[in-house]
Amino acid sequence: MKLKLAEKFASINGEGKKAGEPAVFIRFPGCNLKCTYCDTQWAIEENAWKEELSLDDLRDYLRETGINNITLTGGEPLLQKHINTVVKELLEDGYTIEIETNGSQDISKFDFYDYGNVSFTVDYKLPGSGQEGAMFMDNYNLLSLKDSVKFVVSNLEDLHKAHAIIDQYNLTELTTVYLSAAFSDIKNQEIVDYMIEHKLNGIKLQLQLHKYIWHPDTQGV
Repeated sequence: MKLKLAEKFASINGEGKKAGEPAVFIRFPGCNLKCTYCDTQWAIEENAWKEELSLDDLRDYLRETGINNITLTGGEPLLQKHINTVVKELLEDGYTIEIETNGSQDISKFDFYDYGNVSFTVDYKLPGSGQEGAMFMDNYNLLSLKDSVKFVVSNLEDLHKAHAIIDQYNLTELTTVYLSAAFSDIKNQEIVDYMIEHKLNGIKLQLQLHKYIWHPDTQGV
């Protein structure tokens, strides 16, 4: 089995429940969506891979880093043909795995979704993304408190829609909910003002730490 990767690197988690913790990022190429604000545009094509390695090669790399947290991202990692095998093998090695998915894929198809050391960060693509119609809403029946849902906000319309979806699916009772600004499209202060005005209890503003530590366009961080 050979895995095609867009990149792999050790850094910190810039967002999510493990924000600020060291993590190894495994970025897979290819995505079925084309969001207006995509910050990994270079990786969304299926042929955007830069290296090919075996699962054993990947294991060797992970051991060398000495880091226990792994983030599988993309592109869309759940489109990868061998993703079931990769996740289960790495879980058996004792790693903690976070899977960042764009919200369009049915996570019930993957028989590792209820394992203890794997969690999902599921995007809900708001109108500003141009991809809202691709969302697979049944995923919310499977999420738990170890998982999270992320709303990337571009404008006031997006905030209203995020609020409606959170209420409709009672997301704050099911899982962790983040609001995150589409970088340069809306100010974080505007999101905070909305959260206070609309009493969005149990919802967290998320800052992409890596975009404050490094230049927003920097790869491999």
